Amino acid sequence: MRSRQYAIVNLERYLGTWYEIARFSHTFEKGLDNVTATYNLKSDGKIEVINAGLKNGEKSVAKATAWIPDKSCTGKLLVSFFRPIKSEYKIIKLDEENYSFAVVTSSSKNYLWILSREPKISDELYNDLISFVSYNGFDISKIIKVNQNSN
Repeated sequence: MRSRQYAIVNLERYLGTWYEIARFSHTFEKGLDNVTATYNLKSDGKIEVINAGLKNGEKSVAKATAWIPDKSCTGKLLVSFFRPIKSEYKIIKLDEENYSFAVVTSSSKNYLWILSREPKISDELYNDLISFVSYNGFDISKIIKVNQNSN
């Protein structure tokens, strides 16, 4: 990556619900609209992750546990949907002032999500984030916008 590899993240501020604005297409989210990711702090210090969306009008939910493996690198988390399998979750861009948007990837460039605290973002911000991911070597032709019609 050409920019710094991870954002500096204050976990307390990152917690809560994020709306998926755009993503790379992949099988586990195929056909999902109105996708959200909600992060809650658990009593053991780990993070409960609840991904939810609608597919053909039916609610789909996937739960995981996440944790920060290195406290000096707060933009990198490990996420496990199925134990003992875990995946790297890298927050590579974050609105550090307001925590209003984030760009997330994995240890490879096969996964990408653009997240926002609101179901919609301005075209200007969207284009800025697309430029950022393009500059950092992601194939922007693979990005799909997520329908967020908030029902």
